[in-house]
Amino acid sequence: QVQLVESGGGLVQPGGSLRLSCAASGSSFSMANLGNMGWYRQTPGKQRELVASITKGGSINYANSVKGRFTISRDNAKNTVYLQMNSLKPEDTAVYLCYVVVQVRNYWGQGTQVTVSS
Repeated sequence: QVQLVESGGGLVQPGGSLRLSCAASGSSFSMANLGNMGWYRQTPGKQRELVASITKGGSINYANSVKGRFTISRDNAKNTVYLQMNSLKPEDTAVYLCYVVVQVRNYWGQGTQVTVSS
């Protein structure tokens, strides 16, 4: 089993920044086998959207809508993934969920609300 704890969401004005963190914990086997980590976002009535992902080796993928504004990173020693979000727009408002892949199984965080509004 893997537990994911997210932090860093909140209310921010358009053009502002937020940094999300997601720390994984669990068995030694699971921590040694953390694979891809990343972030999805969910808004009511819309399909869950992949925002960004990063492999253990550091290969990164971004949704086109966030390229140039968001930066994903991970600290393998801390089993933590981060999402730096800059130049935020109202359309970035969503619940952001982190995930991690351990072998073939996906684990999810509880989600953190990001609201971009003036």
